[in-house]
Amino acid sequence: MAAGTAFYIFAGVWGLAMVAVLISAIRLCYRVEERSDALRNRTGLPMRAQWLQVIANAGVARDAETQALRRRANLRFLVILAGFALFGLVLLFAGPGG
Repeated sequence: MAAGTAFYIFAGVWGLAMVAVLISAIRLCYRVEERSDALRNRTGLPMRAQWLQVIANAGVARDAETQALRRRANLRFLVILAGFALFGLVLLFAGPGG
């Protein structure tokens, strides 16, 4: 297998993994919002996940279970950040040009 082909396969698998982790983090953010009065959606209309508030612990309920969910979401966001850093290193040292 050529190096370029291997890189593109790696990039595709990496992209799918990052999307899966992002979806998981957003689902956790929605669960945190359900448990937090300040973040709860009362309009009845769909809203975007308030992940910045969850990361910053702004308006999040202070009970232990909600904080545990918030920490799990933060861990997933850190995994995404580390994944992008790793991918940047791969691009730097072994990008599509070899």
